[in-house]
Amino acid sequence: MDELTIRNKIEEIKVLAEKENIDISRELDCLKSKYTPKTNNTWNRVKLARRIDRPNTLDYIDIICDEFIELHGDRHFGDDPAMIGGIGTIEGRAITFIGHQRGHNMKENISRNYGWAYPEGYRKALRLAKQAEKFHRPVVTFIDTAGAYPGIHSEERGIGEAIAVNLKEFSVLRTPIICFIIGEGGSGGALGIGVGDKFYMLENSIYSVISPEGFASILLRDAERAREAAEIMKVSAQDVEAFGIIHGIIPEASGGAHKDPGFSAGKIKQTIIRDLKSLMSKSPDQLVRYRSKKIREIGHVNENNASAQDLFGIFTKVFNRSPY
Repeated sequence: MDELTIRNKIEEIKVLAEKENIDISRELDCLKSKYTPKTNNTWNRVKLARRIDRPNTLDYIDIICDEFIELHGDRHFGDDPAMIGGIGTIEGRAITFIGHQRGHNMKENISRNYGWAYPEGYRKALRLAKQAEKFHRPVVTFIDTAGAYPGIHSEERGIGEAIAVNLKEFSVLRTPIICFIIGEGGSGGALGIGVGDKFYMLENSIYSVISPEGFASILLRDAERAREAAEIMKVSAQDVEAFGIIHGIIPEASGGAHKDPGFSAGKIKQTIIRDLKSLMSKSPDQLVRYRSKKIREIGHVNENNASAQDLFGIFTKVFNRSPY
């Protein structure tokens, strides 16, 4: 039952209650507050996730790592600046870091292709992940892209195949993987490095199959309705957590991560240290088994959802009070 249907049902209950002279205003107010869209709040998060001064992958790596060596190239075509990777250390532990890289100004964004990675970017990511597996290093990924680059050269070099191979290989990689969405998590571009044992989102990050503008243009027939689309799509970290897709939300400084990058970086570092204590103690077979189980559970729907139960309860209350 979608929220529009729920809101319509709430109005029907209100009319019925008034007709029967039954006071259920308190219950209705509770339902309205629960299911009324908070479009402005969601849209504000979308804007925060896209800010040009929002901390990017290298910003976080510079803060949380004691040392970091960047590695380049996919050994097939070339290097993709939109996808960075390398080996960093945290408290003496070597970790392979992989992430989308955006810029903080026009020049940087042009050189980084705005974080839209080519096939060689995803193949570089896979090369580094397989290297980490070989040397028993854990992998940490930072996701921040509106999507994989959809241009003709990207298609010619096999962007779909590159992402598909990553999905397969990351799902069975025999070393721990921790994923963080630090800005935008868009479509297959996010999924290409977004398969792991633990998955987190920053407080003002977003995760979606398409941009709100794209959704509004295609399904709502009006690109100007992007604000409404963002709410319908449930793109916020809070919504995604409620669906059970991620393991938790990383807090940001008041006003957004750009206000105090060190605050969120500290929380990310704490999360990495905490999770690796647990994950590194598990065998590769355990990691793969539970990772696969988590992936397969995404998208399961319980038809006896809370919204339907709430409405049924209110309907019952109205009819039980009715003199007829």
